[in-house]
Amino acid sequence: MTDAPRNYSDLHEHIAALEQRGLLRRIDRPIDKDAEMHPLVRWQFVGGIDQAERKAFLFTNIVDGLGRKYDIPVVVGAIAANPEIYSVGMRAPLADIQAKWDHAIAHPVEPRLVNEAVCHEVVIEGDALKGEGHGLDRLPIPISTPGFDSAPTLTATNVITRDPDTGVQNMGTYRAALKSPDRLVVRMATRVGGAGGYQHYLKYQKRGEPMPCAIVLGCPPYVAFMGPQKLPLGVDEITVAGGLAGGPINIVRARTVDLTIPAESELVIEGLIDTEYLEPEAPFGESHGHVALEEFNMPMRVTAITHRRNPIIPSYISQVAPSESSVIKRVAYEPLFTAHLRNTLGIRGVKKVSLHEPLTGLLRVTVITLEKGTSRTEIWRALSGAASFKGDCGKICIAVNEDIDVDNADGLLWAMAYRMNPIEDVQMLPHRGQGHGPKREHDQEEDSTLLMDATMKGDMPPLALPKQEYMERAKAIWQELDLGPLRPQAPWFGYSLGDWLPQWDEAAKRAAQGRYLDNGKISEKQRRKGLKPETKFRPEKDGGNGKG
Repeated sequence: MTDAPRNYSDLHEHIAALEQRGLLRRIDRPIDKDAEMHPLVRWQFVGGIDQAERKAFLFTNIVDGLGRKYDIPVVVGAIAANPEIYSVGMRAPLADIQAKWDHAIAHPVEPRLVNEAVCHEVVIEGDALKGEGHGLDRLPIPISTPGFDSAPTLTATNVITRDPDTGVQNMGTYRAALKSPDRLVVRMATRVGGAGGYQHYLKYQKRGEPMPCAIVLGCPPYVAFMGPQKLPLGVDEITVAGGLAGGPINIVRARTVDLTIPAESELVIEGLIDTEYLEPEAPFGESHGHVALEEFNMPMRVTAITHRRNPIIPSYISQVAPSESSVIKRVAYEPLFTAHLRNTLGIRGVKKVSLHEPLTGLLRVTVITLEKGTSRTEIWRALSGAASFKGDCGKICIAVNEDIDVDNADGLLWAMAYRMNPIEDVQMLPHRGQGHGPKREHDQEEDSTLLMDATMKGDMPPLALPKQEYMERAKAIWQELDLGPLRPQAPWFGYSLGDWLPQWDEAAKRAAQGRYLDNGKISEKQRRKGLKPETKFRPEKDGGNGKG
């Protein structure tokens, strides 16, 4: 066991921190890993539970459909069941995470190589990997989408490969389906903007050599966050993890492949990926909200399994968003988009960029929030910049103002319905790749891009809900009467959108005080002849005396 210093948490310490903050549920009753585990956790994403109330689940009594029992616990949701859990792993408030990522990418820290590590406390090699109940078959790997998935699948992975030309390692989160005690099949995205590991695969294939691979389960959180993060090709993610930690990440050499791995990992699966043969893999529920159908992917022959004496295996809840994997990506991606538009392109009116999460899984719909009054030129620069920033993101880009809750689809539709003239405020661009989704780009099928300016083009009347003070007064009565829990959905009170006068404010106050008769006396003095009904009237022009 390494005694090298470190200023970052391992997974055990992270789980303890979650439990201390009330962000972890321990499930000690028997749970079937193949038929019950993921559906149970899924309910907190589809059961009407607020995001803030989601928790990590630690399963300590695991069985399967054959009645087999497993002695290794599984944790689901421990990295990002909600943003607060992600924040605990990052050791930073959510508001500071963008700056922390920016600093880490700009100031990477080389790892520290150690000779001994907890991830090598138990080593399984050779014949011990073979036969039912041994090797991969002794691990409690759950099925993610029971009823559709064809195999238990590793999801919370940091898959490590090395560029055979440069020697730089890559770390990505790729799924891997179990096929036998010593064989699994890895799926690496081949699309534009896809997997860095796939680029390594192509080089090994050209050499006619198998590709060494280490699949790490249960990295320290700073390292685990690197897998889904999209960094430029050629950047060693472990150095950026060191940037997050503010010091080196401890690494150790793998036992049977020429790779280095995080020393505080829970469990590591080492092996060689075949670059000649491919094997059918899937069906598997994917993050784009559809089941990925069977495709040929990369078989890997396991050469060793190593782990600490008391490992905990993590599993991501993924598939239909919102999910744990979508939270991980959203918290990481949105600051990158915002920084690109504001800093790289210099569009100062941009307040934030939001990637739509439910069902669309972040990659298809991008919403840009801009200050009211931002020039039309800058709005279109922002839309174009967001659409082109990443090859697999931004098929539909929508610009809105700050009063729109980007997580409320009704609010987005409201802005599109009343603030957008389709003939002037919509553009379509050709030649977009399919990106991540149920369709693939193998047949050169193209997609396109939709840009929409749903910002206010000028002042508008207020949102027609009671003002905040009246809604809060009514809320107090609701609670006094114990009418049940309230979960306010934005917008829940009315506010000005610019086209509103002080005279109307005063009239509204009088009406709310029961003094509407006073308003009637004022309006009586403002009567006119010779006008068409629905002719607009603005008190400031008439001075309150009816003369225009």
